Amino acid sequence: MSDAVKIHPAVDNGIAPAQAGFEGGTLTCHCATDQVTVEVGAQVAYNHVCGCTKCWKPDGSLFSQVAVVGRDKIRVTANGDKLKVVDSAATIQRHACEVCGVHLYGRIENDQHAFYGLDFVHTELSKEQGWAPPEFAAFVSSIIESGARPENMGAVRARLNDIGLPPYDVLSPPLMDAISTHIAKQRGVLKD
Repeated sequence: MSDAVKIHPAVDNGIAPAQAGFEGGTLTCHCATDQVTVEVGAQVAYNHVCGCTKCWKPDGSLFSQVAVVGRDKIRVTANGDKLKVVDSAATIQRHACEVCGVHLYGRIENDQHAFYGLDFVHTELSKEQGWAPPEFAAFVSSIIESGARPENMGAVRARLNDIGLPPYDVLSPPLMDAISTHIAKQRGVLKD
């Protein structure tokens, strides 16, 4: 069925496995000259395709592909003056190239947030091979908000399952558990 449904260029033709010992690489915007480059100094975690309307998506993609890495592992190495925060009111401050529009990284500045200390990156912006592969699909229903047809959602979910990305309308269970654990600890409901 669902080979006709295009999810994201990085997963449509199969998902490459992580490379043992992989320690990061360089993300590059899509500008022809004076590219913004960001060094990522570690392997990523929780890589996934995301259907939300905030994440940057390549042209023609239903989903973005996004992963997390420690914020101390991110370093802008060229043309950082071209980076601007897309929406300063958003939880994730997405730093995008103001010329080509590509999001290079997203950062949570609220130190009370469960994911504070993690930056969000798009590994398909790297030429290096070996990044941790996507593991699931998040915010699947949200692609409707970007213009996907509701009557095609069954085919989209079937395609996600076919390529090994279980679809969720939130985050994966381990990430939802992490959020709830963080909140419970903040409220004193759960002690270490």
